[in-house]
Amino acid sequence: MPDACADTVGVEEEFLLVDPASRRTAMRADAVLARVRDTELTKFHPELSGTQVEAATGPCTGVAALGEALTHAREVLAGAAEEEGLELLSRGTPPKASARSVVSNGARYHRVLDTYAGVIEDYEASGCHVHVGVPDRETAVAVVNHLRPWLPTLLALSANSPDRGYASWRMVLQSRFPGSGVPPLFTGAADYDAHVARMVACGTLVDASQSFWLLRLASKFPTVEFRAADAAAEVDDAVLQAALCRALVHAAHQDVQDGREPPQLRDDVLAAAVWTASRYGIDGVGIDPWRECRVPATAVLDDLLKRVTPALEERGELELVHHLLAQRV
Repeated sequence: MPDACADTVGVEEEFLLVDPASRRTAMRADAVLARVRDTELTKFHPELSGTQVEAATGPCTGVAALGEALTHAREVLAGAAEEEGLELLSRGTPPKASARSVVSNGARYHRVLDTYAGVIEDYEASGCHVHVGVPDRETAVAVVNHLRPWLPTLLALSANSPDRGYASWRMVLQSRFPGSGVPPLFTGAADYDAHVARMVACGTLVDASQSFWLLRLASKFPTVEFRAADAAAEVDDAVLQAALCRALVHAAHQDVQDGREPPQLRDDVLAAAVWTASRYGIDGVGIDPWRECRVPATAVLDDLLKRVTPALEERGELELVHHLLAQRV
């Protein structure tokens, strides 16, 4: 059986609210959320942008149950949006942005606006965030250190915000924030917390619950939170991300238990890999962070699959992942 470290997985999906006629986003999140109620399967939340809503599943032990929860959440939100004369859109960035500031009402949201000014006024970027359960924060930090090489490939695989020649324009928008991208290596949980505290003291983060890394420790739950992926066009895309993320955590945790050191990869090469993933997606070139050169993005995906195959086999998810990848690649 897989280690209890990675038994649970949950997904947060961010959606855009779009006017069907104009295709512009609409500042109607409050009205849509007023029409829905939390359930045992899913909870619904506002977002920084008033043109977005979020659905968060509870922790699931199987991807079948996760898929059911995600499907249910989409149906509920799509119905509420339709009642408001809107369309629910699962895409990393909107086809047409709002014509005015999109920041939601609320004290924290306005602190974010005060801090980041024009960068945040028109920020409408939706992601698919995957939470994987870990036993404690020390383990979480050690696992994060081992997961750094794979974040660009998760982004490339998910790219769903084409604009201005980029496969993931969402990542371009996100890169404008301080500290975005692949997290640095940490010596432990105290080092991680001290780094976040320094950034808060320096004024580049609003508070300790905020960071812009593509992988971080969740602030409220004992999970590792993947934030690399664009919003998933279909539920199957979100399930694929979740299965791969959980398997990566399992493989990383095994390395930690076996005493293997995390890969000592250059931060600038990892940054180049993130940019390349956002530019070309999974169908173009990628960056091999070990060889430090361009390769087909699918070649790095093949390496990722080799990495996670044992964990997927143990869970009986390997055939499903290959099926979902065949639809995507």
